[in-house]
Amino acid sequence: MTHLGVYLSNISMSNGEISRRTGIWKSRLSDLRNKDSSNLKAEELYLISKVLDVDPKEILEEIYGHLELK
Repeated sequence: MTHLGVYLSNISMSNGEISRRTGIWKSRLSDLRNKDSSNLKAEELYLISKVLDVDPKEILEEIYGHLELK
């Protein structure tokens, strides 16, 4: 499971509901939750944050906060 998958598993909204409200296909959401090779697009982040009523920064911190500068 990806960092985004972990984040989304802690909310009470299904892939189907997020898909219906954002227009992002369920298969794409499944890839974003489960495949490390799938890259989150800015517009997807924006739509997901809107439907969850959170600041996009919150999601970014959760899924990329482990990264450090070299």
